[in-house]
Amino acid sequence: MAFLSTAPIDPAAVLADVRSPSHGGTALFVGTVRDSHRGRVVRRLEYSAYPAMAEGEARAIVAEASARWPVAVAARHRTGSLAPGEVAIVVAVASAHRESAFLACRWVVDELKRRVPIWKREWYADGSADWIDPAADALGSS
Repeated sequence: MAFLSTAPIDPAAVLADVRSPSHGGTALFVGTVRDSHRGRVVRRLEYSAYPAMAEGEARAIVAEASARWPVAVAARHRTGSLAPGEVAIVVAVASAHRESAFLACRWVVDELKRRVPIWKREWYADGSADWIDPAADALGSS
């Protein structure tokens, strides 16, 4: 299944992609659009991507996670205009045991934000807009 989606993402569908009787632990990350950022009211944001490169890099990250841990991984990221509260990213990781699922899920989310060419622009209540660095934003520094 494709990593990028212009349609809303259903976390249950992403979970279903990793479900197996051999998996005793599943970690799920659901990232939603915040209504504020750095003290400013966010009205909407827009994600844009370089699709061919984004899909390839996402596949590489999933493969790397599967090589590092005994896990199954599924991930989706929205593109287009989103309102506060909408789901922007979902990552599901399943493994025989919870520790691998937790570790791999955190690593996958961080690597997707750091390496995949997706750009985020926020529009604020005052009418202004800013581009946001997703890697810095993922660490809570912007």
